[in-house]
Formats: sequence, structure tokens, C-alpha cells
Amino acid sequence: MDYAVLRFIWWLLIGVLLIGFMVMDGHDMGVGTLSPFVGKTDSERRAAINSVAPHWDGNQVWFITAGGAVFAAWPLVYATSFSMLYIAILAVLWTIFLRAPAFDYRSKVNDVQWRSLWDWVLFIGSAVPPLLFGVAFGNVILGIPFHFDDSMRLVSDATSPLSGFLHLLSPFALLCGLVSLSMITAHGGVYLSLRTTDDLQKRSKRAALIFSGLTIVLFALAGLYVVFINGYIATNLNPNGESDPLAKTVVVASGAWLNNYANYPATIAVPVVAFLGFLLSWIYTRMNLFGRAFIFSSVGMAGVVLTAAVSIFPFVLPSSSSPSSSLTLWDATSSKHTLELMLIAALIFTPIVLTYTSWVYKIMRGKLTAAKIEEDSKAYY
Repeated sequence: MDYAVLRFIWWLLIGVLLIGFMVMDGHDMGVGTLSPFVGKTDSERRAAINSVAPHWDGNQVWFITAGGAVFAAWPLVYATSFSMLYIAILAVLWTIFLRAPAFDYRSKVNDVQWRSLWDWVLFIGSAVPPLLFGVAFGNVILGIPFHFDDSMRLVSDATSPLSGFLHLLSPFALLCGLVSLSMITAHGGVYLSLRTTDDLQKRSKRAALIFSGLTIVLFALAGLYVVFINGYIATNLNPNGESDPLAKTVVVASGAWLNNYANYPATIAVPVVAFLGFLLSWIYTRMNLFGRAFIFSSVGMAGVVLTAAVSIFPFVLPSSSSPSSSLTLWDATSSKHTLELMLIAALIFTPIVLTYTSWVYKIMRGKLTAAKIEEDSKAYY
């Protein structure tokens, strides 16, 4: 298979893994974010938590696989992003670590303060990761300060790790973080509406409507913001060439991230899909058709992730301090042989993951009520 085609396929596959992570892990993070607020009693909060408790750790497979795919397919991107975003990534990992004990320990002790503590630990472990993932996406669009020297050694252009972390918290990046947080919260609200009944369902529905609408507004604001920030234009790229980021020429221009939409008008369908997904999710939630609302919420999330990818294509990790060191999918990949072997593995194992995930959700489907939790308390978290 042609090297350029393989590179493009892996750009698509890593996008699919990120979308899978946002959709699958997104709804259980959304539930964890909402549970202290929509659950007014201990039994209601347990019903909310148990709607995702059988699935949340399995959904982490998408996150782990995406990280592994970036490591194997885009080693320069992996090394650069994990070095330049070290503190932020540690913050994400440590907050994700909090979720496991929150699920497992919460109901071990029948004490109000104990359970309230773990409810808020679960909230932090569910709300902070998507917020920081959105901030990371925002900084990718803005560019990260790094460069490669003549011997291809990675050099950070931040004055210190702390200043580098604070540099990440720009207004645009924080706006992207709010987009990410609002859409996973909306997604979680729709899922809770699908899995619960009575007052818990009503409060979950209200949250889904609020955050779906907020996602549409914030996503539109982020799109307007992109018009006024610098984008990157690459020349001398060789899709079949060696992975040498310094072989190309990069020009920085205001609004350049919109060039792909002008050059390839069909790509405008991607952000349109994002808007329509959340709009239809809002409409179907209003109509109490929560299954359809969940599907379109997933479509909207996919549209948001793809909008970021299409906007900066072919860039994967731009450099704000040394544009010529920016990484693209044409010059930051592993060898052709590595990509071929990975593709074979992906074609074998991805259907297996999808099959067992679908089977588990089918087995665990059905409504969870506070009364059901109280009747058989020891059977649930």
C-alpha cells in the first residue's frame, strides 16, 4: 500500500479512536459530573452511578488504545505532546485515577459524609479530564512552543514547566475546554435520561437540554474565535517522503485554519454535522426520545472532534515558536512497515472490541430506579 495512503488511514483511525473515547467514556464522565446534582437522595445517586458502573472501566480501552496508537503511529507527536504538556497530562491521569476508588469505595460504608466525599471525588475525576482534554485541543490549534534542533532533538521553548502549563490556559484554550466539558455533560444527561425514571429522569433531561444548548453556543463562539487567530500553511510537503519535520516550509497567517473549508467546500459538512447533532439531540430529548437523542449527541461529539482535525489538516501538532518544526501527518509517522503491521492488528481487534462492547451494553440495558437499588442494595455500587 502507498505510504501516503497509510499515513492518511492512520490519521483517520486515530480520529476514530478519539471519537470512540469521547462518545463511550464521555457519557460515563458526564454521568459522574451530573450525579451529585441530579441525584437528590443517596438511592438516586446510586442509580445514576450504577447506570455506568459496569461499563466505565471498559470504556477506558478507547483512551488507552488511542494513546498506544499515537505512540506507535506518530512517535514524534507522542514524544512532543507528552513532553510539552507534561503537567496537564499528569493532571488528567491523576483525576482519572480518582474514578476507580470513587466507584468501588463509595457504598462500602453506610455513612452520609463518607458517600458525599466519594460523590465529589467522582465529580472531580469525571469533570476535570474532559475540561483539560478540551484545553489541550485548544492549544494544539494555537500551537505549542517547541522546536527541533539540527540533530532532531526536541527543545521546549517555554521558560519553565510551570510557565509552560500556565501558557496553556489562554482564553481560547479555556473556551475549548468548556466546549468539551459541556458536550460530555450533555451526553451524560441524555444517557441518564435513557436509563432512569421519575424525578431523576426529569432532572437528567433538564441537564441534557441545558448543556446541549450550551454546547451549541460555545462551539459557535469557538468557531468565531478561530477566524481571528493565527493558522499555519505548509509547503514543500512530501506525503511519500521520509519523516523529517524540518524539510518543509511553514507560513503563519491570521485565519489560515479556515483555508481547508475554502479549498475543499465539502469539508464544511463536518462542523454542520456537529451543530445538527446537538440540535437534534436537544429536540429528541424534548420529545422524550432518549435513544435517538443519545445517537445524535454521539454524532455531534464526532463532529466537534473532526472539526478540529479538519481545520488544522495536515498539521497534527503545530509549533507556535518555530513553525517549521510543526508536525504533520506526512512527516511525523513511523515507517511504512510499522503502519502496515498496525493496520492489520487494527482490522482484527477493532471489530472484537466493538462486538464485546455492544454485547455488554445489551446485557446491562434497562431502567435503574431508586426503588430497585433499595430492594437489592448489596447487588449495586
